[in-house]
Amino acid sequence: MADPAPHLLIVDDDERIRGLLRKFLARHGFLVSVTRDAAHARRVLAGLEFDLIVLDVMMPGEDGVELTRALRATLNTPILLLTARGETSDRILGLEAGADDYLAKPFEPKELLLRINAILRRMPEAEPEGDAPKILNLGPVRYDMERSELTQDGALIRLTATEVQLMRFFSQNLRQPVSRTRLVEDLGRDRGQAQERAIDVQITRLRRKIEVDPKQPRYLQTVRGEGYMLAPD
Repeated sequence: MADPAPHLLIVDDDERIRGLLRKFLARHGFLVSVTRDAAHARRVLAGLEFDLIVLDVMMPGEDGVELTRALRATLNTPILLLTARGETSDRILGLEAGADDYLAKPFEPKELLLRINAILRRMPEAEPEGDAPKILNLGPVRYDMERSELTQDGALIRLTATEVQLMRFFSQNLRQPVSRTRLVEDLGRDRGQAQERAIDVQITRLRRKIEVDPKQPRYLQTVRGEGYMLAPD
């Protein structure tokens, strides 16, 4: 059986860069989650483990170096810093904070890929104390991100192919509103109001499988004016 794909967390306040990196790295076999700032990253890290964090330095509020220093107090996950600052002093500051590597912007995506693979190759093999699946807890329902399986009390809940795609996408964008337009694009559909209404129908069906009360959704939430958001326990 093939090893599970490494799970990366991208932290960058630039939506365009987040989108480009997510698509590029996913095409190269990674499971990718994205967050928009340090606070968002902290919330996601509280519920999930990652194989590597790609972290922008220049962010509003808590910057990447400050977040790196704080994470290092409790977390050993490799961190690769991205920044527009290329000076040696800034590079040293990031590494002293606990980063594993440092890449100055602008950069070629292929170079980022090489850096990520190099860091992952340096990581020691995990001790075989049993597989630790990446699980999202949704009340009584569990979602296994690696297997794309939804279960309740050990019983498998059947998902359609579209529902599998939606759950994969939401789990890569935890606690982050995702627009109907973006969901349409991710599903490979043509744009248009009809397709956005079709997404609404799919969301309604998915809620029936993961919510205790689908009419009062707790986990697959509607964010007014922004779209939908998956917020696990």
